[in-house]
Amino acid sequence: MLKINVCEDIEEARCLWQLHWPQESLFDLWPVRECFQKQFRHHPFFLVAYENNRFCGMLTLSWINEECCFGHFPGELWQGRTWLERNRIVAENSKVTSALLCHIPGPAVIRYIENTNPLGDDSITGVDEIGYLFVPGDYNYSFQAYLQSFSGKARQNFRREMKRLEAGGLYYRLDCYDDLEHMFRLNLENFKDSSYFNDSRFLKSFENLAAWLHSRGLLRITTVVIEGGVAAVDMGAIWNGTYTLLAGGTNGNYPGVAKLINFFHMQRACQERLAEVDFLCGDFNWKNRFHLTPRPLYKVCNQRASFNALDLPIRQSIAYAG
Repeated sequence: MLKINVCEDIEEARCLWQLHWPQESLFDLWPVRECFQKQFRHHPFFLVAYENNRFCGMLTLSWINEECCFGHFPGELWQGRTWLERNRIVAENSKVTSALLCHIPGPAVIRYIENTNPLGDDSITGVDEIGYLFVPGDYNYSFQAYLQSFSGKARQNFRREMKRLEAGGLYYRLDCYDDLEHMFRLNLENFKDSSYFNDSRFLKSFENLAAWLHSRGLLRITTVVIEGGVAAVDMGAIWNGTYTLLAGGTNGNYPGVAKLINFFHMQRACQERLAEVDFLCGDFNWKNRFHLTPRPLYKVCNQRASFNALDLPIRQSIAYAG
């Protein structure tokens, strides 16, 4: 018989995650999630499936008070939606997936799910958003071969734009930790209320994430300096052969600098023979034009009746005979 346990203790949740969660992408790492959990402090609600006392699946949720629904742990929010990508429903088959989804005791919006397991439930709404990857191996790790995938006119426009920026004495500054302050400032100046960092919880989460990545030698900071001033800063991380771009900021006085820094990331990834560069979701009118590889991520929406967080059951077990 399949049994679903509920875990609401953060330390037990950490143990479950570290024992059972695949460690494939940056967002699979517990310390990365913990940076956001410590700031948003949403109530963990992990559904853990066992069959004949053998672990066979897990759905890691948080109750998000502001939205009155469950979301993927840790339930970090930007403009009312969770932000961390490459989420999962860990399940060995569709029966386990269905059991986990059926035992969500209230409304849920679970975003950015990788389709690595059969979801097996009608509550799937289809594609949530499209993530975008650059795969150096598709071009035999040659940035010049990548450029050749564009038309001659497009390549000419790229060269003209790059030369205009280079005329200002352009250079790249790598891994200067203090440049993160420039990144936060530029992002806020460009996006104002729509910036991730307009929310102090999100800003502090990123500051803590940067500190943890830096302490483990995983952090990459790329800064473009033009005419002696900071024109663009990107923050990323390397894990398991993937370079994940997490956030950035550009100076509006230098049009085209975003394209320049993205090309730099791609060229560096080719030189280092990385498996992929993950530019995350959100098109921003350039990712398709840059011939990036689309990666759909999925969403579960469960519109059950309203649910009161005060009614959260404590460490309950639910027998499931489906």
